[in-house]
Amino acid sequence: MTKADVIFKENIKKIMNEGVFSENARPVYQSGGQANSKYVTGAFAEYDLSKGEFPITTLRPIPIKSAIREIFWIYQDQTNDLSVLNDKYNVKYWNDWEVDGTGTIGERYGAVVKKHNIVRKILKQLEENPWNRRNVISLWDYEAFENTDGLLPCAFQTMYDVRRVDGDIYLDATLTQRSNDMLVSHHINAMQYVALQMMIAKHFGWKVGKFFYFVNNLHIYDNQFEQAEELLRRQPTDCQPRLVLNVPDGTDFFDIKPEDFELVDYDPVKPQLKFDLAI
Repeated sequence: MTKADVIFKENIKKIMNEGVFSENARPVYQSGGQANSKYVTGAFAEYDLSKGEFPITTLRPIPIKSAIREIFWIYQDQTNDLSVLNDKYNVKYWNDWEVDGTGTIGERYGAVVKKHNIVRKILKQLEENPWNRRNVISLWDYEAFENTDGLLPCAFQTMYDVRRVDGDIYLDATLTQRSNDMLVSHHINAMQYVALQMMIAKHFGWKVGKFFYFVNNLHIYDNQFEQAEELLRRQPTDCQPRLVLNVPDGTDFFDIKPEDFELVDYDPVKPQLKFDLAI
């Protein structure tokens, strides 16, 4: 059982046994009913990527390819345009959050990255002084929220630090998320931002170090309790999945492509579980 599997089961048990129910929930299910959830606050996990610890469960298949393409849409294309996500990357699940027929998700995610030129600024800071303590990406933009409607960002902040160990420089990353649908998107979001961490590290020729993951509201929706029990019953397969970025050290951040990533030694338990998503 991988570290991710252990943490996954522990979190499911904690939510089911100790969690409380949401009140006046915002989201609804695709079927139309109000999407209430059972949740805990303040969930934290640490993975040492340099030692082969990756935040991806083997208890069910995780669609990592589409998740990584979403990161390129946000941080390389720097857009909120759904046609780019649909046509360039063949990712359609954001379409449910289109704002008022605009073809966008509102001034969110990639639009905020572009507005503040965030990626170029982070790369410049790390190049000029890798040991600075100001490498923060924040997508929480109140002005943007006032300008347009749209889902407020869930994974809204990342921070980066470097360490030199025995002559090698390691890039560590911290992801902060205000809200997370535990069974559906926990490992999707974590692995997305591991991929982003790897892209930045590769840009400088550094190694990836530790990945820290904090979720403020970690929840399971009330129509997912049966799937939660099934995941607790499952026994993981004997594999040690890891994500590999197959480009040379020093490859420019904007020259990296989604197909450069490879998830190896990943043999998750099947069949896949089905979920009625909350939107």
